[in-house]
Amino acid sequence: MTGAAADTVRLTLDEVHALCADTLTGAGLGAAHAQAIARSITRAQVDECHSHGLYRLIGYVGSVRSGKAERHALPTLTRVTPAVLRVDAHRTFAPLAIETGVPALIEAAKTYGIAALAIRDCYHFSALWADIEPAAEAGLAAWCFTIGQSCVAPAGGTQPLLGTNPIAFGWPGPEGRPFLFDFATSAAARGEIELKRRAGEPIPPGWAVGPDGAPTTDPAQALAGALLPFGGHKGSALSMMVELIAGPLIGDLTSRQSMAVENGDGGPPLGGELFIAIDPAVFGAESLASRLADADELFALARQQPGVRLPSERRYAARERNREGVTLPAKLVAELRALSAPA
Repeated sequence: MTGAAADTVRLTLDEVHALCADTLTGAGLGAAHAQAIARSITRAQVDECHSHGLYRLIGYVGSVRSGKAERHALPTLTRVTPAVLRVDAHRTFAPLAIETGVPALIEAAKTYGIAALAIRDCYHFSALWADIEPAAEAGLAAWCFTIGQSCVAPAGGTQPLLGTNPIAFGWPGPEGRPFLFDFATSAAARGEIELKRRAGEPIPPGWAVGPDGAPTTDPAQALAGALLPFGGHKGSALSMMVELIAGPLIGDLTSRQSMAVENGDGGPPLGGELFIAIDPAVFGAESLASRLADADELFALARQQPGVRLPSERRYAARERNREGVTLPAKLVAELRALSAPA
C-alpha cells in the first residue's frame, strides 16, 4: 500500500515480516534463521529503530549470498554449570542463537538467582535492547554486551581499533514496561552514519575523523576513517571493557580480530555476545515488592522534571503508534524487494 506521499509506503507488520523472511529464504537462508531474523527486524522497525530495522536486511542478504554465514546450521545450547550457559552459533546469524539461549538464561536466573549466557561464533546485527527485553519482561535485571565492526579509534587516536561495542541494560520497570537502554560506546552507531550517507545528510561534529585523521562531518569520510568514542576517555574505557568481556572472556574474537576475517559483504561481524541476568528476588523475596516500588519511584521522580524522557519510552510510544503497520521510504522498500530477484 502506498502512503499519501509518493515517497512513502505503508506496510502492515505481517507484510514487514513476510518481506524479511521471504527475501532471506529466497537468498538461500534456512527457514528457522529467516524467521528469527524477520522477528528481530520487525520488532526494531515497529519501535522505529531504523538502523536495526528493514535497512539491516541488505546486510543480511549480502552475507547469505557471499557465503560468509552458515545458512542452515542450528545453534546448540550447553550448560557449562547450572548457572553458566553457552550457545555455539556455528557461524550463523545471532537471532536464532539468542532465541535458543535467552529462555534458558531466564530459567537459570530464576532458579539460581544469577546466570550468565555466552553466545559464541555468531554474526550479530540486531538491537541489544531486543536481545534482553524478554529477560526484563520476566522480572530480571539483565545486561548484554557484544563487539561491533572495528571502526572506532580509542580516545586520542585516529585509527580504527575498537568496535562500536554496544551495551544494554534491562530492568523489570513499572507497569509491565521494562526500563531498557542500549547504546554504542562510540559517539554514534555505524548504522546511523550509514543511514546519514544514504540520505545525503552530514553527521554532527565529534562523531568521526576522516582517513587523514582530521575531524569530519561527511559520513562517507567517517566510514572510510574512524568513529570516535562517546565521552572521550570514558567511552573509550567502556569500549575496552566490552572488547574484553565479549571477546577473550568468553573465548571469542575482539573486533580487530573479527575485522581480519571480514569479506566486505556489508553484513554483520563475527563475534560473541555475553548476557548476565539477576533475579531481584534473590536478595530477599520478602522485600522484593518494596524494592521494586523504590525503583518505580526513581522513574516517577525523573519524569516529573521537565524535559526528561526515560530510555525506552520513545520506543514504547512508537510501538503503540505502529500496531497496525509502519510507514517506510518507498525507495528503501523498492530496494529490498529487488533483493528477491536472482543474484
